[in-house]
Amino acid sequence: MDHLDQKQTSGTPRPAWLDKSILGLLFVVVCFTWGTTWLGIKVAVETVPPLSSAGLRFLIAFPLFVVFARIMREPILFPARSLGFGLLITVFYFSVPYYLINFGEQYVSSGLTSLLFSSMPVFILIFSALILKEKIWASQVLGIAIGFFSLYMILQAEGVRMDQNSWWGVAAILSAAIMHALCYILTRKHGAQISVITFNTLPIGLAGLALFACGLVIEQPELGAASTRSWVALLYLGLVASVGGFIVYFYLLKRMSPILLSFVFILFPVVAIAIGAWYEGHGVSRDFIVFSVVMLLGFAVTKLPLEKLFSRSSSPLSKPSGATASRPQQ
Repeated sequence: MDHLDQKQTSGTPRPAWLDKSILGLLFVVVCFTWGTTWLGIKVAVETVPPLSSAGLRFLIAFPLFVVFARIMREPILFPARSLGFGLLITVFYFSVPYYLINFGEQYVSSGLTSLLFSSMPVFILIFSALILKEKIWASQVLGIAIGFFSLYMILQAEGVRMDQNSWWGVAAILSAAIMHALCYILTRKHGAQISVITFNTLPIGLAGLALFACGLVIEQPELGAASTRSWVALLYLGLVASVGGFIVYFYLLKRMSPILLSFVFILFPVVAIAIGAWYEGHGVSRDFIVFSVVMLLGFAVTKLPLEKLFSRSSSPLSKPSGATASRPQQ
């Protein structure tokens, strides 16, 4: 029981409808915060190169994560037996994927980036079957097929505006989604005992330092020439999207169904597409909208199998995987 819950028990309890309303509002806040993350990255890399901007974002967020860990009385260091796992998370959950996302957003719209990354829970499902040997429902297989076919059609629709660099951007973002999914499965297998705060705090600091150091050597950024917009975007990414989004997500993680909370990954692309289209000044084609909706519905089925909705007596091909909420995105 946390401090807020203790305060509630000492006085008149809140009515149930108010608690549900607060949780609903915070759920919307997380969707909006993570939905705007993609535009923030797009703006940041306008004048700050991708390695440097990814590093700066984490360096801005790290001190507040330390404070949050202290308040929650959670350790910052990984257990001694899990140091190798902590290094893996630092490299393949934070460092490389976030560089790839920043690199990709130089060439791909923020809305399309969010759609590409929303495929991450599907890769979780696939890795669950391959690594954890979890079986899956037939409807989940169908959802994967529908989702990736729709993604292919979206890329075809966007093809008229995409050059070779844009396709490299698409590959980079999908690679980041695959790495996140793999790290999530490895976390379930090797790091389930590690708290979500420990999982994030020190790896973010180390990743920020490593990315920024590499940026200084490789990119040699002229930070003095970076635009005000890029600096505001970096502050937003570090303080609001990373720290603020994490705290709200952590609060919800203890109070909402993991399946319901995981639908954040289906809903935030809607926010990203709308805000990205407004900021970047281009319309959203009908094909893009239609296939985006179909894709997200397909991915939604992978989280909540139709068999469980319509027939509890159905015999599954598998025990559904991916039912737990993913580690917070930063």
